[in-house]
Amino acid sequence: MTWDTSQYLKFADHRLRPAIDLLGRIPVDAPRRVVDLGCGTGNVTAVLAARWPAAEITGLDPSPEMLDRARADHPALSFPALSFDVADAASWRAEPPVDVLYSNAALHWLGDHGALFPRLFDQVAPGGWLAVQMPRNFAAPSHTSVADAAMDGPWRKTIEPMLSAPPTHEPGFYIDLLSPLADMLDVWETEYIQILEGENPVAEWTKGTWLRPFLGALEGAERDGFESAYRTRVRAAYPPMPDGRTVFPFRRLFLVARRAA
Repeated sequence: MTWDTSQYLKFADHRLRPAIDLLGRIPVDAPRRVVDLGCGTGNVTAVLAARWPAAEITGLDPSPEMLDRARADHPALSFPALSFDVADAASWRAEPPVDVLYSNAALHWLGDHGALFPRLFDQVAPGGWLAVQMPRNFAAPSHTSVADAAMDGPWRKTIEPMLSAPPTHEPGFYIDLLSPLADMLDVWETEYIQILEGENPVAEWTKGTWLRPFLGALEGAERDGFESAYRTRVRAAYPPMPDGRTVFPFRRLFLVARRAA
């Protein structure tokens, strides 16, 4: 699947806020090696480079489109310690282990978190840090409307097999998973009350992320029909305020863990 970087960046300011909130909870002054796993367009990777200018910062992502945009927006001339490479979080290995493994809004695209998170923690050096933020908004109309719209037309045969359980778990799942491996663990959730501008902005938000693979599976009239059915439901669930702006609450899960030395 390809990414439309322009669509994704429509709400870049709102997407950046949780990344900065996560970064603010990592109590490290001078790490040597930092990896941004699932770096996307590199906006957050550049923030990491500004936080730790003496560190070797690497942004990793499986999408060539995202990495092309990252390199264009954050050239080596401006960020000499920053580089971008292709890698899939599902199979990536750190050689050597890193001091900070940071991942913002990426790991929810991968399954089997019971195996994934301990493996990723193994890529962190003793005394180093794993910091993760993932959406946990999958019970909200922005996401449940995908399944509702899937049943509303001839695209059902294509979309229905793609539907699955929410990819992220309750906070307690990650606490139980990482507590035996960490000597410090901080897990929390925040619901951001986002005020968006534009026509049906919640549909535009998800079109750049969660809706993308479903639209990518369809063509022509079926794609247009499915998107229209989804947009109708989302607009009804998130009506505009009198001033034309739209309130979009969005829940996110955070964890910061230090690997035992």
